[in-house]
Amino acid sequence: MAYAVVAHYRCAPADETAVRAALLKMREQTRAEPANEAYEVHAVADEPGGFLLYERYTDRAGFEAHKAAEHFQELIVAMVWPLLTDRSVTFAESV
Repeated sequence: MAYAVVAHYRCAPADETAVRAALLKMREQTRAEPANEAYEVHAVADEPGGFLLYERYTDRAGFEAHKAAEHFQELIVAMVWPLLTDRSVTFAESV
């Protein structure tokens, strides 16, 4: 069953360039993961420092493997999350 993740990240406008660069590098590495079906990064219109991510994996186990990946820990946990002022995440399974 496909597993989707939609994340809304917000950072200070001064950190937008650094967050964008890390998210684009993350997109490149995530798309190479065997269980990844999609990883899209969008800048939120009219919201400086706002990003919307859409991720899709073959199943929840694929997403869990993604979270355990070294690039997730380096780029998201260590680089992006400390720069965020707000973060919301929605998880969904296909029906």
